[in-house]
Amino acid sequence: MRTKPKTQTQTQQSQLARMNAEAMEALHANALSITLCTIFFIAGLIGAILMDEAGIKDAYIILFFIPMMLLSVYFLFALKVAKQWEKTVVLRLGKFHKLCGPGMFWVIPILDTTPIWIDHRVMVSPFNAEKTLTKDTVPVDVDAVLFWLVWDAEKAALEVEDYRVAITWAAQTALREVIGQMPLADILVGRAKMDADLQKIIDERTTPWGISVQSVEIRDVIIPQALEDAMSRQAQAERERQARVILGESEMQIAHSFADASKAYINNPTALHLRAMNMLFEGLKEKGALVIVPSSAVDTMNLGGLSGIVSLAQNARRDIQEKESKPAETPPES
Repeated sequence: MRTKPKTQTQTQQSQLARMNAEAMEALHANALSITLCTIFFIAGLIGAILMDEAGIKDAYIILFFIPMMLLSVYFLFALKVAKQWEKTVVLRLGKFHKLCGPGMFWVIPILDTTPIWIDHRVMVSPFNAEKTLTKDTVPVDVDAVLFWLVWDAEKAALEVEDYRVAITWAAQTALREVIGQMPLADILVGRAKMDADLQKIIDERTTPWGISVQSVEIRDVIIPQALEDAMSRQAQAERERQARVILGESEMQIAHSFADASKAYINNPTALHLRAMNMLFEGLKEKGALVIVPSSAVDTMNLGGLSGIVSLAQNARRDIQEKESKPAETPPES
C-alpha cells in the first residue's frame, strides 16, 4: 500500500489514546455538574469552618458537612447533559430503562448507568481491501469511504457490542466480496455500480443494528506495477492502430478523389496539359526546387522543345546579367 506501516510505538500510543477517550466517554462529565459539585463542596467546607470557630459541637458540624458532601457527589453523578446530536442509553440495575437526550436529564447514582453515548451525526469511516483477487484473478488494493449514521440508538447500543468497529468490518468484508465478483475492467470503469452494490450490501447488514448507510465512494484502485505497465503498452498500441486505420481511410478518400478527377480529364487532353503545366509551374517557382517528370509525360505534353527553349532563354539571361555586373575597364594613363 502507499501508506507507511505504523510502528509498535505508534500502535501503543493509539491504543492508549483510545482507552483514555473511552474512559472520558464513560464518565461524560459536564461543566454544569462539576460547577454545582464544586459549589456545594466549598459551601460545606466553609460552613464547617465557620461552625467550628463559633464553638458549635462537632456532631452538628458533621451532620452539616456530610449532607453537603453527599449533595456535591450527587450533582456530579446524577446530573447529565447530552449534546444536540447525542443520545444515551440508561440502564437501571443492568436492564434497559430509557433513552435520554439531547439536553439535561437526571439519573439515580448507583442504580442507573449510562454505558454508551450515541452520536446521531453522519459519520465517515475509511476502509480498504488489500491484495484482494478479482474475478479474473488479479490482486488489487482498493480504498473506499463509508458515510453512515445511527437512526436507532437503542438498537445500536443493545444489538451490537461496538457499532463503530462492527460497521467497519462489515464494510471491509462487503468490499472483498464485491471485488471477487467483478473483473478488473469493470472495477476500473464501473465505480458507480460498485458503489451502489456496496451500499446495498452494507445497508442490509447494518439495518438490524439501527444504522443506515448514506453512501459508499471508492477513492482509489491500486493494481500491480507490472500489470499497469502492460495496460499502458496495450493502450499505446491501440492508439497506434487507430492512427493507422485513420491514415488508410484518408488514403482511400484521396484515391477516390483522384479517380473522380481523372474522369473529368479523360476526354479533354488540353485541360490535362494545362493542369500539368500549372503543376510544373508551382513546383519550379520555388527557389532551388527540383521536379522530376516522367519521359512519357514530357512526350505527351510536347514539353521537350519547350523545356529546351526555356533553358536557352535562362542561359542567355544569365550571360547578360554577368556582363552587366562586370566593372568597365579603365584606359591606361599616358
